[in-house]
Amino acid sequence: MGTRSTIALEYADSTVHQVYCHWDGYLDHNGRILFEHYKDPFKLRDLMDLGSVSSLGREIGEQHPFSPHTSKEDEAAYNAAQEAGWCTIYARDRGETGVQAKKFKDFEDYVANHQYEEYEYILRTDGKWYVSTDNGVYTELETLLLKETA
Repeated sequence: MGTRSTIALEYADSTVHQVYCHWDGYLDHNGRILFEHYKDPFKLRDLMDLGSVSSLGREIGEQHPFSPHTSKEDEAAYNAAQEAGWCTIYARDRGETGVQAKKFKDFEDYVANHQYEEYEYILRTDGKWYVSTDNGVYTELETLLLKETA
């Protein structure tokens, strides 16, 4: 489902980088994947360095076809990447340009000027994931995930 989200990382120098993610931004998909598989800021940085994301997976993965609809070979490779839990990335997998991370001087600059989507995820320097859902208030992601499973 095309539930748009953003993914951001606050660096130790206070700067913040943000990328867009087109698919499945809701808590029980992207939220859970980020919380369970992207707690390591270095892994998240590696994802952010690739730019905006079409679909988030458990693993960054490797270059693969962006769509299964071009050939039988592409369909098989795309399906294998999906089964492996790989991300699909606009620049890496479709060759798009202009999709690099947006950069902000600090968290306040990020809050004032970032790309707004239905779900906005950020890994802060305290090592915790936070999310805002349309209201501009950031709540600890773990708290919301626990409420959702209760």
